Amino acid sequence: MGRLASLFAPDRVAVIGATDRSGSVGHAITSNLRDEFSGSVVPVNPNAGTVLGLDCYDDVQSVPGTVDVAIVVVPADIAVDAVTDCGEAGIDTVVVITAGFSEAGSEGAARERELRAVAEEYDLDLVGPNSLGVMSTAVGMNATFGPESAQPGPISFMSQSGAFITAVLDWANDRDIGFRDVVSLGNKAVLDESDFVAEWGDDPETDVILGYLEGIADGPSFIEAAREVTDDTPIVLVKSGRTEAGASAAASHTGTMAGSERAYEAGFDQAGVVRVDTVQELFDYAGILSGQPLPENDSVAVVTNAGGPGVMTTDAIGDTALSMASFTDGTLDALGEALPDGANIYNPIDVIGDADTERFAEAIDIALGDPNVGAAVVLACPTATLSFEELAAATVELQDEHGLPVAASLMGGDSTRAARAMLSEAGIPTYFDPARAVDSLDVLREYREIQACEYAAPTTFDVDRERAREILRAAADRNTNRLGVEAMDLLDAYGIPTPDGEVVDSPDAAREAAERVAGDAGEVVMKIVSPDILHKSDIGGVEVGVTPEAVRDTYEDLVARARNYQSDARVLGVQVQEQLPLDDATETIVGTNRDPQFGPLVLFGLGGIFVEVLEDTTVRVAPVSESEAASMVDDIESAPLLRGARGREPVAEDAIVETIQRLSQLVTDFPAILELDINPLVATPDGVRAVDVRLTIDKEEL
Repeated sequence: MGRLASLFAPDRVAVIGATDRSGSVGHAITSNLRDEFSGSVVPVNPNAGTVLGLDCYDDVQSVPGTVDVAIVVVPADIAVDAVTDCGEAGIDTVVVITAGFSEAGSEGAARERELRAVAEEYDLDLVGPNSLGVMSTAVGMNATFGPESAQPGPISFMSQSGAFITAVLDWANDRDIGFRDVVSLGNKAVLDESDFVAEWGDDPETDVILGYLEGIADGPSFIEAAREVTDDTPIVLVKSGRTEAGASAAASHTGTMAGSERAYEAGFDQAGVVRVDTVQELFDYAGILSGQPLPENDSVAVVTNAGGPGVMTTDAIGDTALSMASFTDGTLDALGEALPDGANIYNPIDVIGDADTERFAEAIDIALGDPNVGAAVVLACPTATLSFEELAAATVELQDEHGLPVAASLMGGDSTRAARAMLSEAGIPTYFDPARAVDSLDVLREYREIQACEYAAPTTFDVDRERAREILRAAADRNTNRLGVEAMDLLDAYGIPTPDGEVVDSPDAAREAAERVAGDAGEVVMKIVSPDILHKSDIGGVEVGVTPEAVRDTYEDLVARARNYQSDARVLGVQVQEQLPLDDATETIVGTNRDPQFGPLVLFGLGGIFVEVLEDTTVRVAPVSESEAASMVDDIESAPLLRGARGREPVAEDAIVETIQRLSQLVTDFPAILELDINPLVATPDGVRAVDVRLTIDKEEL
């Protein structure tokens, strides 16, 4: 165990607010501890001499000897004082059960800030407040006010909802699902999900980490912690608040400001977390991840005594990244000899309905021995000739012998109970629905890919950070928080290629600039420059293909259009820009916005008019490494357009990847940048150019 060992393996626990009053939280926690905890329990209550037959103390500082963990159950208005007393008494670990903090309005939020300050002053590891409590089956500790304790097992589980824990434990106990540690996170004033991920990642007795989260306190810290863990210990999470209504409910429930859904998707992906949508999936996947080896390939054999369910399983495999295994000639010959006429020797193998255990087991043995098979589904329906218990025993033996992952679907009721228990004991998950068996095997494939992923450090480019800072400060000095093409030099400072161009403030200056920047075509692009008019095209603020003779008049026209659109708009001038040849170009977008939990997100996709029409974009949390930037290009559905679809020459994909990384470095270096869009980033076979940019800044961060 790591630094939280005293929380999960204490010798002595104090309950501050313990009471004999039946039905109270203090009574429930003290009772749970007294009945099961292998260590000693110390009640603290100035109004009682004993609690549940245990000697009671007036305050925690008067308790003789060492206290490893203090459970605080007193009312909210004195809870902070109770935690302060713990710090004064030298207690390092505190669990605050008490509610009435950030989930309870401004007064509660202020109280939580006080609590956090006390924890920082005394360097406390603090769970909660507003927590159901914690459990550790290793020491028989149920320091919660829930009605049931967890059974021992290899799963460590955290939840931002205490009620979710009580429901899960009731459900899990009925199915013999066991836990190592259970934590109700509460409001996460000090310890949060990242701390428990790191702790359980160091625990050899935790095989799988599960969690129910409504929000993540610190996205970058979570990604860093999870990456350190997922190579050895899978993390499976339910994240609620996916919809706008769900996010609103989560905020009112726990005081959590939910980050954007795309941020969580990107963050979990980069962290190596398996995300699920339902409780059923949470425990389906926990069971197979803790009990079965990872497959070496994605080909699945199906062995069944029922044709219809076999077809259903085949369809389910087709809905995943798995595939039906193609058997070798030797396997087909062996199945042909072992099975009767009428049986199907091809995948799915149908041993037909009159099969007994011996025939069924022989088919499983042959299938698992095929070198093309990476995993198997054993699928059985009840018949008069088959014993589920005998089939379970044979399946356990064969899985152990071959060392391949197996999931079982026993499509029956009470007749399968003993067989399911036998398979579960051996780590083989069982389901009524064969689609769940397939999905569970697919998560083994997903976790194998997570383990294979190598996280490289982001590239640090040689950039002109001071020049970038001056550009941003100049914008703030103009009392604006929005910039457009006047900020092209910001991209230049970070090595992002841009067309030649200048911002000018008169028709004559525009003509001179056009003569300097015009390319081979001799024509230029002219754009109005105003922090108050960011959507320039909508007001006719962009002219393409302007000849040298028309530059002066175009300047006057652009300024007039801006004034007509918004008379009080600040017009800084007009940008005169080199016109790029676009015959072999593809317009893309690279952008960023700052998420409350995960910080800057970097977006890539098709740009120009396509970005809003097709919505074909992908997102990562910055900073973005080279491999992550490359995967962003791979992830969009329109990637073939970049790679020479319909006879077009492929664009310089490496230049796109580098631009994504450079933008990632820019927004990581400058938290003042709230939003930034390079649209379009024109990609050609020769490279990329950022044609237009707009950004929003927080002047207070400069």
